[in-house]
Amino acid sequence: MGEYSNKVILVTGGTRGIGRAIAEAFLREGASVAVTYARSDDKARELEKRGILTIKCDVANRDEVRRAAEIVEDKFGDVNVIVNNAGVMYLMPLESYNEGLFDRMMGINVKGIIYTTLEFLPQLKRMKGVIVNIASNAGIGTAFEGTTYYAITKAAVIILTKRMAFELGKYGIRVNAVAPGWIETDMTTANRNPEEIEKTKSLVRSRTMLSITGVPEDIANVVLFLASDRARYITGQTIVADGGRIDYLTHGI
Repeated sequence: MGEYSNKVILVTGGTRGIGRAIAEAFLREGASVAVTYARSDDKARELEKRGILTIKCDVANRDEVRRAAEIVEDKFGDVNVIVNNAGVMYLMPLESYNEGLFDRMMGINVKGIIYTTLEFLPQLKRMKGVIVNIASNAGIGTAFEGTTYYAITKAAVIILTKRMAFELGKYGIRVNAVAPGWIETDMTTANRNPEEIEKTKSLVRSRTMLSITGVPEDIANVVLFLASDRARYITGQTIVADGGRIDYLTHGI
């Protein structure tokens, strides 16, 4: 029996990368786990074989999220914890603004959190549940080229976390965020050869106090803590897990 036995967990974007590591960590702790995903049917089937409920769902589509909430409730009952992990990142310089790509990032990275929270909110109220949003240190202002528009969406996640904690605290619902630094996942290594990936990792290591890069399990461990009763007195916070990045744009707020 693990720490999360008899608990129901939802992880959005849970078939790959950070989301998958989070889902698997909760499963190891005895939870009933459901994940939503937009693609990666093969990876979803892998998780299904392990007893994880997988639901194909575009979190930027509120109707699909509503359907996912109904499926989870029918299968497991009310959720105790929601991890809003689904996200996309399109790199583009400021002067190469692409409205379609920016809108897609806003739709998934920000509206996806809003829709998921609202559609599962009746369940969370009944369970006095927990929400953990996955933000990024980009939203606080790390100095990586091409991440300006992505950073805007993740800064929105950070303030949204604070506002959600403020408005939902009266129901006993805690809301926190984790802001990962560079984590080696499908998203951060997409369309790059091994030499390019190693070059990026070397750059990140040179910009961190610990001289290391992260893996998905590093973020999963923080999420498990924030979702647990050990964090019962913590809400409205963003925990930065980035190895101690030192390349922030300014010293001011």
